[in-house]
Amino acid sequence: MSSSTSPSGPPAASDPEPSTKPTAPAPSGPLPALLRGLWHRQLDHYPANGPRIFYLSIVVVGSVILYYELYIQYAVSTLLMHEYGMTFMYATMISVVGNAVGAFASLLAGLADRWGRANLVVYGLALTGVLVLFALPNAESKGWFMFFMALVNIVEGMALVATPALIRDFSPQVGRAGAMGFWTLGPIIGSLVVTTVSSNTLDTSSWQDEFRYAGIAGLVVFVIALFGLRELSPALRDQLMVSLRDKALIEAKARGLDVEVAQKNHWRQMMRLDILAPALGISLHLMFYYTVVGNLVVYYSTVYGYSEQRTNALANWYWGANAIALVVVGIASDLTRVRKPFMIVGGVGTVVFTFLFALTTNKPDTGYYTFAWLLVGIGVCSGLTYAPWMAGYTETVEKHNPAATATGLAVWGWIIRIVVSVSAVFTPVIVTSATPLVNHGEEVVAAQADAGPALELVMKDPALFVQLAKFPDRASIPIELQIKALQLAGGDMAKLNLVEQKQKSLGILIDHGEEVQKAKDRASDEWMRWWWLTLACQALFIPCVFVMAGRWSPRKAREDEEAHARRVEEELAALGTGGSTGVTQPV
Repeated sequence: MSSSTSPSGPPAASDPEPSTKPTAPAPSGPLPALLRGLWHRQLDHYPANGPRIFYLSIVVVGSVILYYELYIQYAVSTLLMHEYGMTFMYATMISVVGNAVGAFASLLAGLADRWGRANLVVYGLALTGVLVLFALPNAESKGWFMFFMALVNIVEGMALVATPALIRDFSPQVGRAGAMGFWTLGPIIGSLVVTTVSSNTLDTSSWQDEFRYAGIAGLVVFVIALFGLRELSPALRDQLMVSLRDKALIEAKARGLDVEVAQKNHWRQMMRLDILAPALGISLHLMFYYTVVGNLVVYYSTVYGYSEQRTNALANWYWGANAIALVVVGIASDLTRVRKPFMIVGGVGTVVFTFLFALTTNKPDTGYYTFAWLLVGIGVCSGLTYAPWMAGYTETVEKHNPAATATGLAVWGWIIRIVVSVSAVFTPVIVTSATPLVNHGEEVVAAQADAGPALELVMKDPALFVQLAKFPDRASIPIELQIKALQLAGGDMAKLNLVEQKQKSLGILIDHGEEVQKAKDRASDEWMRWWWLTLACQALFIPCVFVMAGRWSPRKAREDEEAHARRVEEELAALGTGGSTGVTQPV
């Protein structure tokens, strides 16, 4: 029987012996109980719908804030490059280093499940809030800025594992795509918050203020999560739950589940084609998303001359469409009980819209709303893919061992971060025009407007004017050089005076003018190559869908669910009459 929304799981085994390990008495009194609740957050019973939705909401909001704090750097990337004198390569390396350390933090989150998934989220929010509010806006150098961003990425890498694991714990397979659709709103709504806030405040706020806004929001959500977030005990979460009707059965099984046995050999169990290939596939599928997050401002400012505010407003079309699609498609996937058809349609659609988007790169007269609708198309198709994939991936992990959910998500978290790091390394290698255009493009345009006529005269004999610039004043210039310069100006002394007055602008044009012009000439071709690479990566996702667990037919998926419901009733009846029931064991 297949997994995915359809109920599945390995055959039941005989009852394990109940655990007889002694437990230490809990300290009494209201204050010890409060302090204990700030670390020990486990629930011994599956929560009712009200508390369950409350916990899910905290996880979703926490995800949104974590991504808001992480992505705010990209909305002000050109300002950061000017502030710290960064090259485009250095700015990219901030992302490379951050994602690299975040990748290994994802693995650590899989190992550190003993600390509690909820604790990773709660205290991660505290750490990132402090870093974004105080450390990043006051970074003394680009080196310190990179260091602080690496710390933020470490927390986010662990949250990338802990938050979807919590969503899975509180979401049975029937209804999981909708829940995962809301979780995937974390990076999407986080990005939408970034672009909305920055596009409405950057004209009156500094880049430091943008970080402070995010940090304050992070600490507010930390306080809510500190007192409100809980998680299931290992004995509950380490079982397969297809629907809420399974609640009584998993609680009964939890009383006899040997957690230590269920949690053995997780990493070996996850080293399988149906785990690794989909994790790599979705990471490649999201290449366009990484570019929108990290380099859309650079792309539109260097190729089309858009400001940060205008680009961020344009990006809102993508984020908004993606956010709506994630939730709607997640619910549709739950109603139809299938994941794979949505992933295929979304994967193919994303390739088609990215192809059309790439064709606009060498068309400088492309209108704002043409870009907007293309971004809407890519956003919708990506939503068609991602929410069902998240549900299908966790269900594929559960097919092997429900207790290995965090480990399976850690594998995916590591792979996606490595892919992001590699893609970030290749961006400045392929798009070499970005550094001169970002670092010197604006000042060259301003210098051209200020000293254009003077430059025309200088370019008639650059060597002559280099010689003239060596003398401290006109009186010290040899008479033969003065005569030669006057002849070059056609006897017009005003032109020579203009050259003298515009020395600063002329210096900029002489030092960077040719470099910037060459970069402008090749920028569209370089970005075109980047979009073709992105499209190829998206296409590689499609075959990965076929190795995942789950039905293609809604009818067969519904039959699987009905068969599982009958098994649950039989096991509950056996429990009620003194019979035994098995505990789902890892495959």
